[in-house]
Amino acid sequence: MDKNCPICGMKGTIQAYDHYFCSEHCIRKYEKEHKIQHEKHHCSSCSTEKKVPWYKERLYIITFITTIILILSYFIEILNPLFNAFVDYLKLIWWAILIGFLIGGIIDYFIPKEYIEKYLSRHRKRTIIYSIIFGFLMSACSHGILAIAMELYKKGANTSSVIAFLLASPWANLPITFLLFGFFGLKAALIVVSALIVAVITGLIYQALERKGLVECRHCEMGEDHPVLTDFSIINDVKKRLDNFKWTAKNIKTAIIGTFNGSWALTKMVMWWLIIGMLMAAFARAYVPHDWFTAYMAPTALGLAITLFFATIIEVCSEGSSPLAFEIYSQTGAFGNSFIFLMAGVATDYTEIGLIWQNVGKKSALWLPIITVPQILLLGYLFNIFL
Repeated sequence: MDKNCPICGMKGTIQAYDHYFCSEHCIRKYEKEHKIQHEKHHCSSCSTEKKVPWYKERLYIITFITTIILILSYFIEILNPLFNAFVDYLKLIWWAILIGFLIGGIIDYFIPKEYIEKYLSRHRKRTIIYSIIFGFLMSACSHGILAIAMELYKKGANTSSVIAFLLASPWANLPITFLLFGFFGLKAALIVVSALIVAVITGLIYQALERKGLVECRHCEMGEDHPVLTDFSIINDVKKRLDNFKWTAKNIKTAIIGTFNGSWALTKMVMWWLIIGMLMAAFARAYVPHDWFTAYMAPTALGLAITLFFATIIEVCSEGSSPLAFEIYSQTGAFGNSFIFLMAGVATDYTEIGLIWQNVGKKSALWLPIITVPQILLLGYLFNIFL
């Protein structure tokens, strides 16, 4: 049995409904999506619900370790630069983290997955636009997006839509957008827009490959449409939800609690990655000589190649990559290198390529870096020239 949570893609530890879930929140979402009435025991194959103690969850473990490190770095003189660098990062992005998680909770509670499934199965150019719009509305980290994308493919989304969705979501979703603005200021808009451009171009190329039979797409044969949820109308659903919603204190309280639960679930999913990324970036700022950055990650062809190499081998979630990318920028001034570190980390990530290989097909997986890496390198090169 696959032990990845079917809702968010994280490693599951709670067995229910013949799946492994990472949290009670994901179990509730699964029940809601499949119209299952909540019961104490979730499946016939398990007589008890195995819930992981809170102190074994990644967020609490990483937070505890980080707290110990920060306390030691505050009192031990040689470690003071690490403490100061970490605090500087925290001051820079705390507001973006709070806003991002709040928006993520709102999206989690109010936007059903059916809205996404409805428009990702058509073999049309506008489908790619729908893919990046829905990717923009997602609130999971890059690893969570993988599971969502694979589930969408199983439910009818074509290959080109899934690829565009995968490329747009990690860097152009709303929570990450706020995080990037916290680090890069207005220049973050260039990262978001460029990510969307790469997603659109790559999606359109995949559509052409689908028509020629050069990539796998079991839902589309030579450009033929195989839409899903044909009897589902988003407009009618929104109207129905608004008509049925009563502005009572009880319903408002339920919506606030639901939003908070979604925000907290997102926090537990990605915050530990962000903490790891901040620690790595703080360590780099405190102890890696400035000359090393300027020598090896400068805005040169060699610097771009080295940055691409490190982006490929460093397995960090999108939230964790953001502080490292900002550290490259603050040390070298090479905005293009930072962009490459962010985007190439997704485009060449072996987890992402492996899941596409396994769930969609090997040709679809192999085409991903072939199509995306040249675009990313070109944009990074242009950023270094003009910024």
